[in-house]
Amino acid sequence: MKKFSRRPLFFLLLAALLCCSVAGSASAFQDIQDDPEKKAIEQLKEEGIVSGVGYGQFAPREQLTAGNAVALIVKGLDLSLSQFLFVKEPRASDYFTKVQDNAWYAQAFVIASVHDLGIPKDIDPEAPVTKEQFAHWLYKALTTKGDYAWNEIYLIVADEDDIDEAYKNSIQRLLIGKIAKLDQDGKFLPKKPITRSEAAGWLHRTRTFVKNVQPVEPLPQSVLSDVALKTEKVNEDIVKFVVTAQAPHPGYGIEIANISFEGNQAIISYRTTLPDPDALYPQVITEVKAEAYASARYKGVLGGEVYSLHSPGAAEAGPDHAIDPDRPVSSAS
Repeated sequence: MKKFSRRPLFFLLLAALLCCSVAGSASAFQDIQDDPEKKAIEQLKEEGIVSGVGYGQFAPREQLTAGNAVALIVKGLDLSLSQFLFVKEPRASDYFTKVQDNAWYAQAFVIASVHDLGIPKDIDPEAPVTKEQFAHWLYKALTTKGDYAWNEIYLIVADEDDIDEAYKNSIQRLLIGKIAKLDQDGKFLPKKPITRSEAAGWLHRTRTFVKNVQPVEPLPQSVLSDVALKTEKVNEDIVKFVVTAQAPHPGYGIEIANISFEGNQAIISYRTTLPDPDALYPQVITEVKAEAYASARYKGVLGGEVYSLHSPGAAEAGPDHAIDPDRPVSSAS
């Protein structure tokens, strides 16, 4: 019987293991082992969002250029032109004075402009991007994913006076969302060029934010316009608050939804009453109004509109006003 040697099989398996080992080591960047954004960079590489500069290097401390920054944001947040229609093919030179149409990042600049990321028309794609610029572009890209409810807080930034006024809101949002970070001295360093490592970390946390946070449903558009509040004196003790508005036709109305009392202010919220769906109304702009009475010691302040899925006028329980010791009453017409 002929004997078969197991040595060739052993060497084949060994070769396969070596190949896997080499491939595995080549997939990791060698210069990020001590970088604070190491996990973010590795995750983005695994997802095909970032690549290195060659020879297994990511160059985490290098400054990020505008061309790389725009391409990174567009790719990282999956922005495209798929939902837009054009009469002609858009080119980078249609939107920017220094971006060449044949540049590798040209399409990213087109996408960024169409999505209104706030990139200056005269941006130099080869120039370094500051932290405040990148923060603004990144936040604007985030807003394309939906409307998010942000905590209404204001974080103290030690060098806030150095931040461009147009970028302050974007930076606050990224700080509140724990996407961007302050340094150990509480500074943002807005004019400092952002590094590849910092940009990767911010982008990774933005992608995580989009995955984990649900956008809020947009409020319906009000049918009422020119909403106003005026105060009329009834007597020395009582005043009448009158909320008026313009409605598309006489089927619509307005009523007081809530009165909340803060100090000497009476904050008056309102809502639209809907027309009878079985009735016909002349399409004539109509003034509608609602009234509420309160103690004369209160100053009336117009609040916002309260929305509901059905006509609040159909309810028999009456408006859900807050109750004050002076017991204001209301009526609507």
